[in-house]
Amino acid sequence: MYSSVDVIWTLFGAALVFLMQAGFALCEAGMTRAKNTGNILMKNLMDFCIGTPVYWFVGFGIMFGGSGALIGGFDPFIRGSYDFGTLPLMCYVIFQTVFCATAATIVSGSMAERTNFKAYCVYSAMISLIVYPISGHWIWGGGWLSQLGFHDFAGSTAVHMVGGITACIGAKMLGPRIGKYDKNGKARAIPGHNLTAAALGVFILWFCWFGFNGASTVAMSTDEDMMSASQIFMNTNMSAAVATCTVMILTWIRYKKPDVSMSLNGSLAGLVAVTAGCDMVSTTGAFFIGLIAGIILVFSVEFFDNKAKIDDPVGAISVHGACGAAGTILTGFFALDGGVLYGGGFHFLGVQVLGVLSVAAWVVVTMTIIFTIIDKTIGLRVPADVEIDGLDYHEHGLVSAYAGFTITDVSTGMEVNANTDLGEGEYSQATEKQKSMAVPVVRTEFTGEETGMYKVSIIAKHSKYETLKNALNELGVTGMTVTQVMGCGIQKGVGERYRGVEMDVTVLPKMKVEVIVGNIPVEKVIETAKKALYTGHIGDGKIFVYDVRKVVKVRTGEEDLAALRDVE
Repeated sequence: MYSSVDVIWTLFGAALVFLMQAGFALCEAGMTRAKNTGNILMKNLMDFCIGTPVYWFVGFGIMFGGSGALIGGFDPFIRGSYDFGTLPLMCYVIFQTVFCATAATIVSGSMAERTNFKAYCVYSAMISLIVYPISGHWIWGGGWLSQLGFHDFAGSTAVHMVGGITACIGAKMLGPRIGKYDKNGKARAIPGHNLTAAALGVFILWFCWFGFNGASTVAMSTDEDMMSASQIFMNTNMSAAVATCTVMILTWIRYKKPDVSMSLNGSLAGLVAVTAGCDMVSTTGAFFIGLIAGIILVFSVEFFDNKAKIDDPVGAISVHGACGAAGTILTGFFALDGGVLYGGGFHFLGVQVLGVLSVAAWVVVTMTIIFTIIDKTIGLRVPADVEIDGLDYHEHGLVSAYAGFTITDVSTGMEVNANTDLGEGEYSQATEKQKSMAVPVVRTEFTGEETGMYKVSIIAKHSKYETLKNALNELGVTGMTVTQVMGCGIQKGVGERYRGVEMDVTVLPKMKVEVIVGNIPVEKVIETAKKALYTGHIGDGKIFVYDVRKVVKVRTGEEDLAALRDVE
């Protein structure tokens, strides 16, 4: 007989776990740059929308369609006979579907800002089709780990560690974002553009975690069920709160100020870690699990950022991978029934460690193969110019995810190298006719009184900023002003579509670089800028030259050429 209370409780939990997609979307978008916001939102949307039919088609059958040691069975479209006690089949299916989607969406943040969207969609399908269901069967579907007594109540390993390790492999294969590391390998900070969105995302995730952990009882009809759910809620909240405090204090000590984004991740670290044993530990155990998770998070983020050189924009590898594994193992210490600290010996702890290692090995092998195939066929990473301009524009046709606002990153901090500094080579290979057609002719003949000083105003693509800046610096230009502008030339912008209707896009994001020269021939500045900016394609930019009548250095009172000197 079905239980209406159990069904309502489980469906409510499924709805809360689904809402975690919104939390992940906000958190990841806020911790990355504005120019990739639309791409982040799209990936989180498609994780769920791709994962749902794929899991229905074959994933659920692999996970629950039999009691084999390694795999459940093959049951396309879930046509077989299942017994989930007081729950109808589809109630349990939707509950498991939202968990599957959560594992997939964890990866989005670590691979953010440089992943080919087509490649990401293929990855999302594969983790829901094969990777997650098989390891999930081992743990929850009656597989060999379940038979050994491995305990992962709501998914520290089954969901979070699987997602975290996949994120690590994906981020490693992609390589760091342009500008993340200098030529000496030192990490540079690339702050997210909206901490408010990130914080709201964390609060949503925290709220939804009560459904993630609490509703995993899939029952609420007896006194024992109600007591268990109440303790799970308490443990979930305690671990998150303590981990957040731990991270705040630890970063305050190490960085001299309490780090906001790291503290937000601390909340998630505590939630992830307690998920495995939230039904088996006391409130005291949850306290220490949160404390340890907070410490692990800080040092894990530093390790992956500075030592391993794996660029993880949102810290998902540490939050979900490291803390998911740690929380599963800590259950072997703090479990009231069988834990080391409660006289249970080391057998249960050994099973927990074995489970973590075996699932990690499964994910490493399968996801390395999957990512390699995707990279060789579709290509995992976008080209450098697409990454610099932003995935929103090139991948989704968005000029900005913030219509009416200008939130654009100009400086990438990247080093000029063979992959990005293409202007010089392309310019030298072009014919004179191509040069004259591609680069505007600038006349430097002026009438009236001339001072020998000129203002050179250059309108160009954001992706050419570093190339232009370095070229002008090498020429000896002593100062420049860079502003972000919107505009278009004869191409009249780009007509994109929104819900099938063509948008009236007449301006595109550009940068304007202005320099005042007097000691350097203006012709050299023009030629240098042309070489740095030239690609031969529409949108290379324009150069404007103006006569400057007077320059005054405010601090010293020096005027004209003396005010332009680079030494006192």
